[in-house]
Amino acid sequence: MSVERIPLAGVIGSPIAHSKSPLLHGHWLKTLGIKGFYVPMDVAPDDLENVLRTLPRMGFVGVNITVPHKVAAMQIADLVTDRATLIGAANTLIFREDGKIHADNTDGYGFIENLRQNAPDWDPAAGPAAVLGSGGAARAVVASLLDAGVPEIMLSNRTRARADSLQQDFGSRVKVVEWVQAGNMLEEAATVVNTTSLGMLGKPELRVPLDGLQKGALVTDLVYNPLRTRLLREAEDMGCVTVDGLGMLIHQAVPGFERWFGQRPEVDAATRAVLLR
Repeated sequence: MSVERIPLAGVIGSPIAHSKSPLLHGHWLKTLGIKGFYVPMDVAPDDLENVLRTLPRMGFVGVNITVPHKVAAMQIADLVTDRATLIGAANTLIFREDGKIHADNTDGYGFIENLRQNAPDWDPAAGPAAVLGSGGAARAVVASLLDAGVPEIMLSNRTRARADSLQQDFGSRVKVVEWVQAGNMLEEAATVVNTTSLGMLGKPELRVPLDGLQKGALVTDLVYNPLRTRLLREAEDMGCVTVDGLGMLIHQAVPGFERWFGQRPEVDAATRAVLLR
């Protein structure tokens, strides 16, 4: 008689102890009654390929990938989705039955789904977007905003060269603005996104002047610790629609969970509550 293997998944990063992903996936596994496990794994860069090739033999169906492995994981993978290629990084790996590693990036999907769920009246075509930061998260955000129909993206980063590099990859709908002028971008922005770590617990505050924010603009921060950053608090006081970053973390996890465990989890108040405990 054949005994069915218990599906295993997890998240690989270094460090990894702070990750909320095990809490999130654990909640969904329990809620859906799935006999599976999701484990955090602290893996050094030199060991990454060896680990990824070994996991499928141990019963793993896939993993999430986080800092600092998102670029390396994509290079190790046998198959890479178009959106992961465009973003230049992978956050979700699927281990296929034929032994091949399939890499995807669901960060942009999670970003847009979070806006659609928590700001249902948001219209991407209403006007330009202002994006702060040019790291991996910014690349996912820019790709998804362009895809959603935002007419133009104004992009500003503390290091100009990184913003220029991103602009070259995404084309003429992206315009680079000097960091010292970042506050001026907000005057015509219908959508404002902070993809930097500024404002996060233990990091410096986001010092960009916010007096140019338009009433009714959508303002979102990828930082979710604290949940209400200074950017979101001030934007709310100025009559903007605000969306916190926790929903992106939850929504980006949905496609991977569904591929690994065969059921689509709900993104609901109970899910948020588990992560806020």
